[in-house]
Amino acid sequence: MELLTSLFAGKPLNIIALAVFFLAGYLALRFKAPGIGRHPRALPIASTAWGLYAAWEWLVQIKTPEANIRVDLLAIWPVLAILSAWALFRAFR
Repeated sequence: MELLTSLFAGKPLNIIALAVFFLAGYLALRFKAPGIGRHPRALPIASTAWGLYAAWEWLVQIKTPEANIRVDLLAIWPVLAILSAWALFRAFR
């Protein structure tokens, strides 16, 4: 959990990088390797979710920069983890 906190909590640029990674994976599977990924359409969903989370982190930093107890992450991170795992499973199944 400390690894996730150090990578993503309060760092919207890191989150955007992960969203771009999912989008790049979608583009690579969609246009370059048609036989590898059967359903790459799930990856833009994960990319959008991570992008929305980046916008949320940016908003939290702007509105409440002194927030050190983040209860919202208890709901956001499990949803993102399940969605990301589902998208990767669906893309490479």
